[in-house]
Formats: sequence, C-alpha cells, structure tokens
Amino acid sequence: MSLFVAYYRVSTERQGKSGLGLAAQKWRIKEFLTPVDQLIGEFCDVQSGRDDSRVELQRAIQMAKREDARIVIARLDRFSRRVSFIANILEQGIGLVCAEMPNATDFQLHIFAALAQEERRLISERTKAALAEAKRRGVILGANGQNLAAKNRKAADEFAAMLRTKLDADLMRRSCSEIARHLNDAGIMTVTGRRFYPQTVKNYLKRLHAISPSPTKGNLLPGTTS
Repeated sequence: MSLFVAYYRVSTERQGKSGLGLAAQKWRIKEFLTPVDQLIGEFCDVQSGRDDSRVELQRAIQMAKREDARIVIARLDRFSRRVSFIANILEQGIGLVCAEMPNATDFQLHIFAALAQEERRLISERTKAALAEAKRRGVILGANGQNLAAKNRKAADEFAAMLRTKLDADLMRRSCSEIARHLNDAGIMTVTGRRFYPQTVKNYLKRLHAISPSPTKGNLLPGTTS
C-alpha cells in the first residue's frame, strides 16, 4: 500500500468556488490511484502559479514528511512551471508523483518543468510583440482591463452596502477587530470568499462611507485595536 497526499492549485477564487479546474485535477488523481493506495490528505492553493508562497503546499509537505507519504499532483503545470521550484521541493526529500506522467523520474520532471518554463517565456515574448504591434497601429489597449476594474468596483460597492445591513449600531461602535470576529463567527465572507480581518473591515467601511456618506461619520470607522 502506498500513501499519498494530494495537492491541487487553481489560479483564481472563481475557479476555487466553481470547481473549474479543480474538479479535473481531482478526477485525474482519482484515476491514478489504485485500490491499494490510500489518500491521506488533500490540500489546495488558490493563487497564481508564479507565486511560490504556497501555504497549503507547505501543509501538504509537512503531512507527507510526517506520514512518510508522497505528494501526488494532477499535472506538472498545475504545480509549477519553474524548474527552481520543482527542484526545491525534490531537494527536501519529498516524493513527487505526477498523475499525468506516473512513471516519470525526478530527472524527467526537471526536464518537463524546463520545457514548460521555456514555453511560458516564448508565450510572454509573443504576447509583448503582439501588444507592441497593436499599439503601433493605434489600437487602444487595456479596454477589457478597465471594464473589469469597473465591474469589480461595482461589485465591491454593492457588497459594502449589503455588509452595512449586518452591522447594527452597537456593533458599529466596536473596534474593527471585534467586527471582523463577529462577521467570521457568523459565517459571512468577503466578496472574494475570504475571512475578514480588521483592515478588511476598515476598507469596506471606508468604501461604504465614500458611496453613501453618513452623518454618523464618527462611528463609521471604528479603531483597529483588538
């Protein structure tokens, strides 16, 4: 019997909530495991593959070391396209198995990671060249980004307005730490599906005051002390 710890990564909160990408990774790992294998843990990071500060991955590594298990991933590109990142994990003595390439050795994983890293570099270069050519021809760039930013601001404003209905006058007189604790205990999450922190509360209350000024301005932004 072999012990495995599954690690998944999705790039955005939307993928994490909808299961887009995550479901495919889980299916691939399920297909890889044999009846005598045991999956003892599952961890998932929701962040860009360029970001190496993977909290859930570190938890997966700790469990794998503690239980003498191997980490199984669905695809190498869901793990990382950086050779240095792959090498760092392997150098920790962690057994890494890719369900898409179950028979790949550590050396082969290095090779595949190097190819993926080079592919990403070439894509980046082609994208920059295409943007430069579009700009030369007078195409206005960034329109989609501006529309997305406007959409995100609208969603944040609407969420801030909804959040105000959850805060009664007594709660508004408390600190941002206490308000954050109250919202977390109530199971309320931010517009991006995260927990509340004192600064998060303060940011939302500032936004709420900006879109709907109140005469009780002094109570709108409580302190951040716990």
